Amino acid sequence: MPAIQSGTPACPDSAARQRRLALQLADMIPGAATIRVSLRDPQVVWPHPHARVWDAEGQPIELSRTRATVAARWIVRVWPDADWTRPHTLDLASAVLTRSNSVSARRGR
Repeated sequence: MPAIQSGTPACPDSAARQRRLALQLADMIPGAATIRVSLRDPQVVWPHPHARVWDAEGQPIELSRTRATVAARWIVRVWPDADWTRPHTLDLASAVLTRSNSVSARRGR
């Protein structure tokens, strides 16, 4: 049976996906304002998705390893074109992903 073309792309508008993910992460991690994502978990030698979270005042929010990995994987999947050799920070209020600067990356932020 031939496939039917619907004319609708499989992936809707990427900006809408990014906003939706930011809302889902804010629901999943109450109080979270920013999430820093990298493929370098400090507890693992090989590349592994890792996330650290801060609230609006800049205080860290502790996550379980599973929740940190899930959040990092979701972010990497929604922004596949980002240069993931460097850490990135997602602002949940604006759904904007920016590359983390090297100074904050060295401090673990």
